[in-house]
Order: sequence, then C-alpha cells, then structure tokens
Amino acid sequence: MGAADQRFFDRLRAAHFPPGRNHLAAHITLFHQLPPSCLDELDRLIRRIAADTPPPAAHLREIYSLGGGVAFRIDSPGLLDVRARIADHFAGTLTAQDQGIPRLHVTVQNKVPAAEARRLQGALAADFHPRPLMIAGLAAHHYLGGPWQPAFARNFRGVRT
Repeated sequence: MGAADQRFFDRLRAAHFPPGRNHLAAHITLFHQLPPSCLDELDRLIRRIAADTPPPAAHLREIYSLGGGVAFRIDSPGLLDVRARIADHFAGTLTAQDQGIPRLHVTVQNKVPAAEARRLQGALAADFHPRPLMIAGLAAHHYLGGPWQPAFARNFRGVRT
C-alpha cells in the first residue's frame, strides 16, 4: 500500500490485533502459499510485472466481519489482473486455497471473541466512507511458523496511459 494507507492500517492492527498474533504489517494477501522453490522465479516475474504495470486503482469499499475479526474490503480489478498474471505463470503449483479468486481485503483484527469483533466493526463503520486506496507494489514473505521474513518488495513503475 501507499505510505499513508500503510500507516493507517498498521495503527489499526497495533490497536486491535492480538499482539501474540500480529507478526506482519498490514497487507493485502494475493496468495497464501507459493512453493518456496519458486522464490527466485517469482522475484523475476514480479520485477517484470512491476516494471510494466502502473499502480492499480483500488478503493476501500466497506468494513466487514470475519466472525472473530474485522477487515476492510477492497475493490481493485487491476490488482486482480496482476494476481491473474502471477497465477497463470504458476499454474499447476498453486494450492487449492490459491486457485480461486481472492476477496481482496486488509485484516485489522482477527482471532478475537465475536462480540469484541462486532464492537470494533460498529465503531469503525460509524466513521467509514468509501475512499481510494493506494497500491504501491508487491512483496513476498517467508512464513516461519509465526513471524514472517520479508523476501522482497517491488514497487509498480509502469506509466498510466
């Protein structure tokens, strides 16, 4: 995300995500698990995509319940197009979970009692107005059983025509 959006969502996560589970900055998940053996290939692909793709337009649409958490729903056909390019490249290696099209979102709370999540959803919804969201680039991380290790990050550099 853009720097201002990143700070906004990181603050919400710091305030509302259980500290023992908050191992990662706020993010939009495009894939849950790509094969670790594909990391170099993924990096090359992301470099190409970032070089020829402008930052995709995106909008925060609504705040919604995860049952035991809260997330902001994102509309971004452009980001879904980028994801489709990556999915096509890695066809045959995607997990069942990653074969479908994701519901783009940023999670700000998870793994809490449902009543706590409902309170936060109500509080956030009271001031919420749909607005643009800046998508700056793509990143990959290694999952280490709790903490995550950054692998790489690439900003979109393509020019809108």
